[in-house]
Amino acid sequence: MIELRVLRVFLGPDGRGGNPLGVVLEGAAVPAGRRQALAAELGFSETVFVDDAATGSIRIHTPGAELAFAGHPAVGTGWLLRSLGLGGSVLRPPAGEVATWQTGQLSWIRAWPAWIHPITRVQLGSRSEVDALTGAPPGEGSYYAWAWIDEAAGVLRARYFAGSYGIDEDEATGAAAVMMGGYLGRSLEIRQGVGSVLHVRPGPDGSVEVGGRVEPVEVRELAG
Repeated sequence: MIELRVLRVFLGPDGRGGNPLGVVLEGAAVPAGRRQALAAELGFSETVFVDDAATGSIRIHTPGAELAFAGHPAVGTGWLLRSLGLGGSVLRPPAGEVATWQTGQLSWIRAWPAWIHPITRVQLGSRSEVDALTGAPPGEGSYYAWAWIDEAAGVLRARYFAGSYGIDEDEATGAAAVMMGGYLGRSLEIRQGVGSVLHVRPGPDGSVEVGGRVEPVEVRELAG
């Protein structure tokens, strides 16, 4: 049997929110042609297949597509590998090398806005307008709506609808946080979904650092 580790990534300070993540540590045991179907069956917004923990080689699948990079899988997988003593200082998804580390309760990654998959970014006038959304506009399969809660403090509200990737609404989106960090060029606190919190700050050489709380949920067994 193959183990699936389930985590929640980007929990809020009160323990609410957190985007579920599936991580298959024995990813090399799952044939490449089986991975997309397995990710769809599991139904998490992303599932990670760890091909080599020592080198950090990973692949990331949503229920509908493989991504070259995604933030909440990188934050969660880095945390998991460190917690198990299997590495976790660098990950290597197809997009490139991702540094990852722990500071207090937060697991951090460093990535580049150029890696982010296409996202329509729309600023609305208020938090209440973001909260009132029932989905993306017609024809928008990757739609990120946001508004300031406190612009001076860098606190904003966001929601992400990603039908193109098999996700009705994402609870917390690290890739979009990288996008927003590159767009606004400042430290941010992003409040997304029902209670998730993402921390964002500028990194070196145009990179963006994104951090959040992670907790384990369960270990499941998958058929080999």
